[in-house]
Amino acid sequence: MDDIIIACNVYSYGKYRQRAFEHMKAIGIRYAEVSIGKPEDADDWLRQIEPYGLRISSVICPCDVSSDEGVEGFASIAEAVQRMGAQIAFVSVHAGEIPVTDVYRRVRRMGDIAAQLGVKVAMETHPDLITNGDVASQTMRAIAHPNVGINFDTANIYYYNEGTDAVSELRKVLDHVFSVHLKDTNGKPRTWYFPTLGQGVVDFPEIFRLLLDRGFRGPFTMELEGIEGENLTEEQQLQRVAQSFDYVRGIVERWKANR
Repeated sequence: MDDIIIACNVYSYGKYRQRAFEHMKAIGIRYAEVSIGKPEDADDWLRQIEPYGLRISSVICPCDVSSDEGVEGFASIAEAVQRMGAQIAFVSVHAGEIPVTDVYRRVRRMGDIAAQLGVKVAMETHPDLITNGDVASQTMRAIAHPNVGINFDTANIYYYNEGTDAVSELRKVLDHVFSVHLKDTNGKPRTWYFPTLGQGVVDFPEIFRLLLDRGFRGPFTMELEGIEGENLTEEQQLQRVAQSFDYVRGIVERWKANR
């Protein structure tokens, strides 16, 4: 898809993750999202993807904003992200009982660290700083750092909120989106129901239109977390990834045809 990055989170393969890179290559996915707990994990991931010619587009990273020392520890993580060839360090930040002004300052410092390495920090759509479009906009205005933005999760909007939808919330934060998690849902709050893309309530064609028309080119990362209680076979799990990728690819192709 040329300059538009469509990726897949390796954990979309569930208990069959050992098949992830082989299957991604087979169906035409060229980018993967992985996670690290410590800097040394980077080398292991690079060894794993090397035989398949894949690239790492984003990395799920640990994030400790409870102290200034914790934030300084982000430097080695950001260096690992850079070494992996990724541009997005994906983090989940919760203020909780920490004074929010301290959290803003510490995340701003993370942005400084990332900027020195050519990396961007994408904050996940999680409470209590990126709960929805309004909260995320407030957080972005307060942090005000060019290397700190949002990972917009199309299903988490429904999981953590009531009475809204992904398109409405995305419109509020378009200027701040650094990465996207493509995840479908039945739309019910606090319900673990994340099926094959296109089988839930998320208006993915409009999500893509809004972002692509604005010049955003990814990464759009498929995050297929499944449905509570299901027990897929390996064939079914791989089919879910393949069907989701076909669905996304079709949306992108139609967008290009209508330009």
